Amino acid sequence: MAITDQKKKAEQFRALHNAADVLVLPNAWDVASARIVEQAGFPAVATTSAGIAFSLGYADGQRIPPEEMFAAVRRIARAVKVPVTEDAEAGYGSVPEAAARTAHRVIESGAVGMNFEDATGDTSHPLFDRSLQVERILAIREAANRDGVPIVLNARTDVYLAQVGEPAKRYDETVRRLSAYRDAGADCVFAPGVRDAETIERLVADLRCPLNILAGPGTPAVDQLARLGVKRISLGSGAMRATMGFLRRLARELKTSGTYRGLDEAPSYAEMNDLMRS
Repeated sequence: MAITDQKKKAEQFRALHNAADVLVLPNAWDVASARIVEQAGFPAVATTSAGIAFSLGYADGQRIPPEEMFAAVRRIARAVKVPVTEDAEAGYGSVPEAAARTAHRVIESGAVGMNFEDATGDTSHPLFDRSLQVERILAIREAANRDGVPIVLNARTDVYLAQVGEPAKRYDETVRRLSAYRDAGADCVFAPGVRDAETIERLVADLRCPLNILAGPGTPAVDQLARLGVKRISLGSGAMRATMGFLRRLARELKTSGTYRGLDEAPSYAEMNDLMRS
C-alpha cells in the first residue's frame, strides 16, 4: 500500500473516533473473518491478537512469534478496503526501542491503528511502570512520524482486567495511567475489564478523550455505551471464541445424535467462494 493511501486511511480511522456514531469493532483473526466484518458494513477492521494466536496454535500473551502475527495482519490488510487496526499486544519487547520497531512493523503490515497494552505477563510485576509505558508510547509516536503514517494509537491498561492492586484503588490507578498515556500521544484509551455503567461514565468524564470498552456478557448494550459517551467498542477475542463455541456445539451434535442442524447457520460454499473473490 502506498504511504499516501495508508496516511489517508489513518486519518479516516482517527476521524471515526470523533464521529457522532460510536465506533464498533467486532475483531477479526483471519481474512475470512475480516471480510465478513467488512461485508457487514463496519467501517474498519480490528484484529484480535488472542484470536490470531489461537488460530495458529499459540496461547495468548505474546507467545506467538511476532513475525507470524505481522504476517496474519498483512494478509488481512491486503484483503479489505477499510482501515485495519492491529492488536500489537505489549509491543514485543520491554524497552522503547522495541515499541518503536513494533510500530514500524505495524505500518509495514498495512495497518493504520495499533493497540498497545501495559501488561508485562509477569505475575509478580503485572504492569509496566507508568513512566516506562509513557516512554514506549512516545517512541511509537516518533516511529510513526518517521514513517509518515499517523498511526491511531489505542493505549490500554490492564488494571481492571488483571485485577491489579486493591479493588478500591483500581479506578484511580486506571485514570492516572490512561491520562498519562493520552498526554503522551494516545488517540484513544482502553480499559478492558470495566463493565458497569457507573464506572464507564466516570471514566469518560475524567479522561476527556475517546474511550474504548471491551464488550461481552454483562456489558451494557451498544446504544447505552454510546449514551454514556464511549467512542469505541470492541469484542477482543470474543467473536473468535464464539465461533469455536459454535464448532464445539456442532461437533457434539454430530457425535451424539449424528445430525447436522448446526450447519443450517453456515454461509454456503458459493457465498464463501464469492467472499474470497471480492
